[in-house]
Amino acid sequence: MTTLRRFCCDDLLRFASVNLDHLTETFNMSFYMTYLARWPDYFHVAEAPGNRIMGYIMGKVEGQGESWHGHVTAVTVAPEYRRQQLAKKLMNLLEDISDKIDKAYFVDLFVRASNTPAIKMYEKLGYIVYRRVLRYYSGEEDGLDMRKALSRDVEKKSVIPLKRPITPDELEYD
Repeated sequence: MTTLRRFCCDDLLRFASVNLDHLTETFNMSFYMTYLARWPDYFHVAEAPGNRIMGYIMGKVEGQGESWHGHVTAVTVAPEYRRQQLAKKLMNLLEDISDKIDKAYFVDLFVRASNTPAIKMYEKLGYIVYRRVLRYYSGEEDGLDMRKALSRDVEKKSVIPLKRPITPDELEYD
């Protein structure tokens, strides 16, 4: 039986094996600690019996006005636990918090343009490609900014795709 629970400090010493996938960004400890301290509602872990970490999601809420949104910073599942809809469950959890608690207009995330399996999964979850960000990953690979409108965005304005790609310096960071 899988347990979804808030990420805690001890998990930082136990989740390295989940980050071994070459498509998963690994950050320094202070980055994870900042998310844990500032946005604890957006940082969850999926745990198997025996306390083995199966995957996790970390995100935040940011923006102003109609740009107020939930953001998925990272979602990853260990290879041996894939194809069990864990990423979907973690994404749904973050979306529910963004929608019902923080009253966000949308949820967004960035994904490598070459990561076809992830893009297809996000599309199945209702995300659309909002825009392409040229050379977003390490200045080499393009990223796709994908979005999903939440209940507050009745007119779905937040997910109208941009017609041209942008560069990382054009991104707004709040």
